[in-house]
Amino acid sequence: MPGLPSGRPVLVLVGGADGMGDAEVARFTAALRPLTAVLDACDAVVVSGGTDNGVMRAIGRARAAFGASFPLVGVVADGVPAVFEPNHTVIALVPGDQWGDESPWIADLARDVADGRPSVTVLVNGGRIAFDDVEAGLAHGRPLLVVRDTGRTADLIATGAGPRAARVLASPLTVVVGLAGLADEVFRVLHGEEVA
Repeated sequence: MPGLPSGRPVLVLVGGADGMGDAEVARFTAALRPLTAVLDACDAVVVSGGTDNGVMRAIGRARAAFGASFPLVGVVADGVPAVFEPNHTVIALVPGDQWGDESPWIADLARDVADGRPSVTVLVNGGRIAFDDVEAGLAHGRPLLVVRDTGRTADLIATGAGPRAARVLASPLTVVVGLAGLADEVFRVLHGEEVA
């Protein structure tokens, strides 16, 4: 796809969209300052859902507010009524007419952009589709950082609440982290260290 970088470390950011309120988005945006610095230092690419809400809005606003330069790629199903987050540098439209149709495309695109370089999925908050996102990443062998105390799916997985959450938590690729330690964990994974 034109405009996509390749052969670079990748962070896939998934999780809360409409289920995150304005206060949660603002808190998460402010907390992303150290992560944006790590992403630039690692010459990383961020892949997200690309719409203007939740974690996607937060990473776009953080990139702009903190003067970061990492490419920010949004993956959106072409048949959904989406408003794109304006700080994404590339929007990739993929087949689909329902929210969640983009999940396998996000996982595949991240694999292709990384092209053998380290990659990691970060889950913050999230609803039903977040399970599909993290499972698609795990199926590609991508480590998963679950940010605890961010609500909903992230907290279900962090505590292993329910069979699906317990299966994700049991993966040797899954690590539960706090928001304060997220940047350090991302730095470690994107430098090729194994998940703890």
